[in-house]
Amino acid sequence: MREPLTVAAAQPHIVSHDLAANVATHAAVVRAAGTRVVVFPELSLTGYELEASTVDIDDPRLAPLVEACASSGALALVGAPVDGPHIAMLAVGGRGVSVAYRKVNLGGQEPAHFRPGDKPAVIEVDGWRLGLAICKDTGVPRHAADTAALGIDAYVAGVAEDRPDVLAERAHRTATTHGVWVVVASFAGPTGGGFDTTAGRSSIVNPAGEVVARAGAEPGDLVRATLS
Repeated sequence: MREPLTVAAAQPHIVSHDLAANVATHAAVVRAAGTRVVVFPELSLTGYELEASTVDIDDPRLAPLVEACASSGALALVGAPVDGPHIAMLAVGGRGVSVAYRKVNLGGQEPAHFRPGDKPAVIEVDGWRLGLAICKDTGVPRHAADTAALGIDAYVAGVAEDRPDVLAERAHRTATTHGVWVVVASFAGPTGGGFDTTAGRSSIVNPAGEVVARAGAEPGDLVRATLS
């Protein structure tokens, strides 16, 4: 029988275009979270900067985050632009970094800078199957349905959004439609892409659609829950 899974959704302070500073912040969050999985917002390693340089998974500047995951036994799901170029979710563990998912549904000005990914993705952590999503994906019911069809226990998303009501509605719909946990790490504070402010309000919602944990609107907040 599998053990419960501890998860955190983080909305750290992000410095646009400063990969090294953001890695240090991510590493500190991972160590402080004390959970098996820590989820970060869309493009969290660069800020929501559509012209940011892509991040190579072998970049030595990622080493402090790998070390933090190794020492805490955590998996960090972080946002970054990668070659393609794509908006991606990276899986960072104690043994290194991989591209776990490439955003399928691009929005706003993103198509002028990025290519869409071609399929949904799932990663398995300690027997738990986590379906992955990035921002606009969460507003496309077909994406959640296609991801759920792969067999998932949770739908895990990193987002950059300025409307907290939209985040709440999407999380509730996905949880109740597919009977899964929903974890949303939402950008907080100003960033690029025309965002003078972002919603924050990262949340964890159970399969009944009940909010188990919700952060405030400010950068630096983090929420935790145990999936069981």
